[in-house]
Amino acid sequence: MPSFSARPQRDPRIDVLRGLALLMIFIDHIPDNVLSLATMQNFGFCNAAELFVLLSGMSAMLAYGRAFERRGAWHGLRQISRRWAWLYVFQLGLLAATILIVWLWTSYYGFEPRIVGPFLNDPFAGILHGLMLSAVPTYLDILPLYLALFAVFPLIYAGLRVSWLLTLAFSAALWAAANLVPALNLPNWANGGQWFFNPFAWQFLFTIGAAITMLLATHGGQLPRARWAVWVCVAFLLFALIETVPWSRWHMPDLRPIALAPPEQTSLAPLRLVDILALAYLLLSSPTFRTIAGARVLWPLDLCGRHSLEVFATGCVAALFGRLLFRTYGAGLPLQIAVNTIGFLAMWGVALYLDRTRARTAEAPSHAPQPEAKHHDVGTTAHEERN
Repeated sequence: MPSFSARPQRDPRIDVLRGLALLMIFIDHIPDNVLSLATMQNFGFCNAAELFVLLSGMSAMLAYGRAFERRGAWHGLRQISRRWAWLYVFQLGLLAATILIVWLWTSYYGFEPRIVGPFLNDPFAGILHGLMLSAVPTYLDILPLYLALFAVFPLIYAGLRVSWLLTLAFSAALWAAANLVPALNLPNWANGGQWFFNPFAWQFLFTIGAAITMLLATHGGQLPRARWAVWVCVAFLLFALIETVPWSRWHMPDLRPIALAPPEQTSLAPLRLVDILALAYLLLSSPTFRTIAGARVLWPLDLCGRHSLEVFATGCVAALFGRLLFRTYGAGLPLQIAVNTIGFLAMWGVALYLDRTRARTAEAPSHAPQPEAKHHDVGTTAHEERN
């Protein structure tokens, strides 16, 4: 396995792309949001969820793969356990905040609660299932997916160390089984069905992300760029673009060569998987994109990506208020502008506050002797998975 400690500097591409994914998740979580016409779901088969899970696998390997490699299995497992517990607390906090806000809002305005209706109708069962992560309401289903994937990361790491080929083959077989057997999923009490993001399928994308990190480490931070592969990826992405652009909503003639139904997201349908991998290959094999990702103008995205858990939670709450406001007052242009502006500023403000707090904390003991090669921890800290 490649030595991650050999690359101490942070790769800005992961944080910039993750910050962009967080903004798109916020936008897409508000039905009737006009900005949703400009998110990934309108330009390809995949959307921000696929991008986020792929990046999560990459950053988990960067942070915790390094922990395993440098300080051993016990230290790595302790770090993962602490991080998993913190993620779990955030999920429960988001669920509780959502139920409380919706209950207060719908009670005041006399609405019928939708997404959290089962929790309000049977609070005891809702609390119990929420604690067991077997109650996953819509719009709060990405973090439980990551909790499930992060819990098995030590096995993914160990497998990739032994044989990346066998590990990917086993992961692919599990993904294929989830596509062929829809019952292979986790139960979801909140909707009386199953998890929207089937972890048995989505683990494949997460594992691919971890494997990509290993490949990057052996090729100087860039995926090997082959001209034929670039053209294949470009051709597929153009096909996906033509197939998914909302021609009617844009008041344009339908140019689709084939009337394909939207590929199923729950089990990460093959078209969605190929789409995100083609996009990732073009971006991660491009020296130009690496330069662009480090540009100062993209600093707000980079900042959000470095604090993705807190920014994600902020975006979930802001999107919840956006949905309630649109339902109550309609999705007129002034409210559209206000909801999106306040949401963006809240997410960026939280990231900025956390970054400055971290900087002050790092500067506080500056008078004390620093351990040798401390700069090697910069990449781990910056990429430590925050969602």
